[in-house]
Amino acid sequence: MAAASASADEVDEPGMETEAQALELSCGDAGESNSSAAGKALEMDQLQEDSDMSQASVSNGGDSETGKELVELKIIWNKNKYDVKFPLDSTGADLKEKIHSLTGLPPTMQKVMFKGLVPEEKTLREIKVTNGAKIMVVGSTINDVLAVNTPKEAAQQEVKSEENKKEPLCRQKQHRKVLDKGKPEDVMPSVKGVQERLPTVPLSGMYNKTGGKVRLTFKLEQDQLWIGTKERTEKIPMGSIKNVVSEPIEGHEDYHMMAFQLGPTEASYYWVYWVPTQYVDAIKDTVLGKWQYF
Repeated sequence: MAAASASADEVDEPGMETEAQALELSCGDAGESNSSAAGKALEMDQLQEDSDMSQASVSNGGDSETGKELVELKIIWNKNKYDVKFPLDSTGADLKEKIHSLTGLPPTMQKVMFKGLVPEEKTLREIKVTNGAKIMVVGSTINDVLAVNTPKEAAQQEVKSEENKKEPLCRQKQHRKVLDKGKPEDVMPSVKGVQERLPTVPLSGMYNKTGGKVRLTFKLEQDQLWIGTKERTEKIPMGSIKNVVSEPIEGHEDYHMMAFQLGPTEASYYWVYWVPTQYVDAIKDTVLGKWQYF
């Protein structure tokens, strides 16, 4: 009987081992399943995080200047001042677009100045703009131009009509007495048949109606014309000048006599003699605002 009992025990033990192995295998499968699920969950979380970062990057793309070196500018137009940060490697044309967004002033009607006119094709880095630089803007909106230029154009047409009825200006007595003095010894060189932009230095070597020396300085950043004599300098807002007339000097057609109309009648003309012909159109365009249409 003892032998039979021992035999029974030997038979039961393998069965128990089988159950233990099954339980062990079952736990192992569950562990692997849980581990796989956890891995997938982590993977999904990572994908969601990447997606959120991508969406954030896209949504902020318009406002971000990531990777671009910025420069702080103070843009001044009329009495308005704007503090902006702008990419240093952007061009003058890009800056005009930015000014348009700030002021509503179309790029074609802007004069943008930093140590002279800002070239549209050059970058701010190339013209050596630094932090805190002041950018001066001169220009008028379309409505302002129409309001100001319409009376000016009408006045100009009237003057032309009157001039056609009169003898040449250079033959009139009041001008003859100045022209008979001849060219000033320091008169600026003239280039006939050529139109040039205004020089960066004042126009000098000219006479006024009393025969005194006079120079013209065009302060574009202040929108002023400075008329300087030995005695004083008059600072005249360009917007207040009603008209500009000129006529070649007989026998010296490479020079003009020119008048700036400072009041409502011809009596307000300020006459200047021996203006080099290559600058005549640039003077008229600058003073009367025609540059704004280019």
